[in-house]
Amino acid sequence: MVMENPFEGKEIWFAVGSQDLYGEEALRQVAQQSAEMVDYLNQTGTIPVRLVLKPTLKSSDGVKQFMVEASANPAVIGVIAWCHTFSPAKMWIRGLEVLTKPLLQLNTQHHKEIPWSTIDMDFMNLNQAAHGDREFGYILSRLGIERKIVVGHYTDPEVAERIATWARACAGWDASNNMKVMRWGDNMRNVAVTEGDKTEAERVFGASINTWAVNELVAAYEAVKDEQVKDLIEDYKTKYDIAPELLDARYDSLFIAAKEEAAMVNMMRENGCTAGVDNFEDLGALPQLPGVGPQRFPSEYGFGFSAEGDWKTAVLVRIGAVMGFGLEGGASLMEDYSYHFAEGNEKIMGSHMLEVSPSIGTMAKPRLEIHPLGIGGKADPVRLVFTGAPKKDAVVVSLSDVRERFRLLMNVVDVVEPDGALPVLPCARALWKPEPSLKVSAECWLRAGGSHHTCMTTSVGREAWEDFARIAGVELATIDANTTAAQFEKDLQVAEIYHRLQNQH
Repeated sequence: MVMENPFEGKEIWFAVGSQDLYGEEALRQVAQQSAEMVDYLNQTGTIPVRLVLKPTLKSSDGVKQFMVEASANPAVIGVIAWCHTFSPAKMWIRGLEVLTKPLLQLNTQHHKEIPWSTIDMDFMNLNQAAHGDREFGYILSRLGIERKIVVGHYTDPEVAERIATWARACAGWDASNNMKVMRWGDNMRNVAVTEGDKTEAERVFGASINTWAVNELVAAYEAVKDEQVKDLIEDYKTKYDIAPELLDARYDSLFIAAKEEAAMVNMMRENGCTAGVDNFEDLGALPQLPGVGPQRFPSEYGFGFSAEGDWKTAVLVRIGAVMGFGLEGGASLMEDYSYHFAEGNEKIMGSHMLEVSPSIGTMAKPRLEIHPLGIGGKADPVRLVFTGAPKKDAVVVSLSDVRERFRLLMNVVDVVEPDGALPVLPCARALWKPEPSLKVSAECWLRAGGSHHTCMTTSVGREAWEDFARIAGVELATIDANTTAAQFEKDLQVAEIYHRLQNQH
């Protein structure tokens, strides 16, 4: 099983702004130099989506046609705009008003350095991107159009890296807008933060969240053919250390776990779903609470998954898996479980009953084991047990419904090795040091109303999630090395005012 490449067949259109004022020779040079730049960026191999240069934009009608075509083309996941010469901003208004795809404003130029001994007015007229980009920036700000801004010479590796991060966020947004979430049953009873407005979620994120009866999953389970189950078990054997009893006395339990995975995946694929969520309180006639299957959703299929009916975190895990495709690390459901308050070595242990995914990276080969589970009232479930691999600048992200809007909350963290071996902990886990400290991080998280369920991404960090939040138009509160509790509280108050005013329009 391999996750489908979310960048396959996708494009980012590259729009170059100019005008007819400087004549055909100047426009020929604009087109030639723009082509050189786009070719260079594509050839870096850094940007996961192909940049496609379109004909130079010189008029209001041309800009509008370009934006309409980009918005209507499902292969296009974003637009980069750069003004090579002076491109009068009024000609962009009608087009920008109809653009529905994410936008990046590239502030660059063809020449890297000023040619001191030869520069003349012909050169100045042709190469005035610094001038044109500021005119373009004005109209974007006046129209209130959110965009990513990247500044620097196009050959600077940082420019390609930042475009690449934004491209990944665009792919995440594309995945969000084409996402169907399969809920088997409802939310865990009496839990508040896993609730949310599914209709509003579809309006804001494009994700369709619906429920299928657990009886339908049971029927899918009963329909799974033995051959598919055996193929999955062979896959387990190649990827994990398997506890001997699962291949001998308790093979039936392993078979059931693999059969549940097959049923869930079959059902999701049949219905075009890319994220799923179950609930240990609503399992119907399923023999086990699904464990190893959901753990493999992000790593093997690119699916999002969360537990206890928490569809919002399942959405985040799918987005994180898409944004991080092809990079080391991945995305997983995580849950804050226990603090380590040792002075100078404070950290958080994250885990879950069964569902943490090895996609985030593991310190050793995951081990497939079977252990009792004190809730759910089902047979002992099979699960992968491992410890998350160390990773600097990972993030944990939560999505909360705060009545009139959604709030994304993100904490930058360093995943670290545990201080002990954890020999009797029968579930997957990760340890991390949150920035700027456990005390400040926890106080700010509580202040913002962040969920106890999170999506951890070790493949993409804060910039990708910042880009995604900007594209989605949702509030993002970030806890990082520079955060103080007092300033964070004030920032939340300002954000409250801002987003309430935004929602009045």
